[in-house]
Amino acid sequence: MATETESSTDKGLGIALALGALATIGALVMFTGAPDIEAAWGFAAAVLFASLAVVGIHVWE
Repeated sequence: MATETESSTDKGLGIALALGALATIGALVMFTGAPDIEAAWGFAAAVLFASLAVVGIHVWE
């Protein structure tokens, strides 16, 4: 009888942490670039990388 083995890695956590750091940098750009167009790009980067961090956790966990 074959048994199933489940190997777990921390790849999802590592990707989430890396993308979370990029999202934090995007939020800082948004804060420091405040009324200019750089704030909009910072917001876009923060939302994009935060969303990708959530996707990374779900894909690799």
